[in-house]
Amino acid sequence: MDNLRFRPRRLRRNPAIRGLVRETRVSKSSLIYPLFVEEGTGIAAPIPSLDGQFRYSPDTLPRALEQVCEAGVPAVMLFGIPAQKDPEGTSAWAENGVVQQALREARARFPELYLITDVCLCEYTSHGHCGLLRGQEVDNDRTLEVLARTALSHVQAGADMVAPSDMMDGRVLAIRETLDRNGFSETPILSYAVKYASAFYGPFRDAAGSAPGFGDRKGYQMDYHNSREAVREALLDVEQGADILMVKPALAYLDVLAEVARATGMPMAAYSVSGEYAMIKAAAKSGLIDEASAVCESAVSIFRAGADILISYYAKELAGWIDEGRIG
Repeated sequence: MDNLRFRPRRLRRNPAIRGLVRETRVSKSSLIYPLFVEEGTGIAAPIPSLDGQFRYSPDTLPRALEQVCEAGVPAVMLFGIPAQKDPEGTSAWAENGVVQQALREARARFPELYLITDVCLCEYTSHGHCGLLRGQEVDNDRTLEVLARTALSHVQAGADMVAPSDMMDGRVLAIRETLDRNGFSETPILSYAVKYASAFYGPFRDAAGSAPGFGDRKGYQMDYHNSREAVREALLDVEQGADILMVKPALAYLDVLAEVARATGMPMAAYSVSGEYAMIKAAAKSGLIDEASAVCESAVSIFRAGADILISYYAKELAGWIDEGRIG
């Protein structure tokens, strides 16, 4: 053993050398911070199920955006919470809808910030499903036109990118064709290409008021037993015009993230969802783990699996920890 010429421990002893040979690197430019925007004025309401997160009205949103910019996070993803819901989700594409108001405010105040919007109907429908209904079932094809109309309204209000999360078949193509036809051929689409029917969405549904009023979403979101299906779904979205693919949730699906990245060669995003955030928060609050260490380790695992982009409620903190050299 004394004659071994390569000793990995030689590359671990000195922090400078560890940094030089590090295989996975994380930068602030890879982070996206999700934000909830609620219709109304003067709102900056804590979200009990997401400790440290808030709902903002369009007029108070700049406070949050200023913090994002100060942290060095380059992009945000906006989720809307309307004052009124109906079976058709009509406020999703309203010219003066909550996301549209927020986009105009953000674009005017923070021109350097990259603005991404979630495109779905679950926050806007009175039944809580991600599409229009026919009886008790989601009508996939009738929903496509509404999703495309919503995406167009977001871009017209100032969105730099749209991110359809509904998991309807054909929605990427419908959105792409609508944007192209209206002069927005350069606007990219970040597709929730692989979105599982997951138990980890609970805090988000509480925050956005988007839990389904009946049934579940297993008819359009993916079965967590399946991974080959994820590749098929992703390749379909690439064919339809998606520019970036997302896997959601992140931590329980790192194998899927790696496989989709290899199979498609596309830029990959991963969403570290509300349940992942809430579990780390709860464990840290109980003194069971060190919060910063756990978040940094989790983030690195996501990038190591193949992500180029991380959407995280910890984006601002991660940016600070990158500055401190705890992760990077």
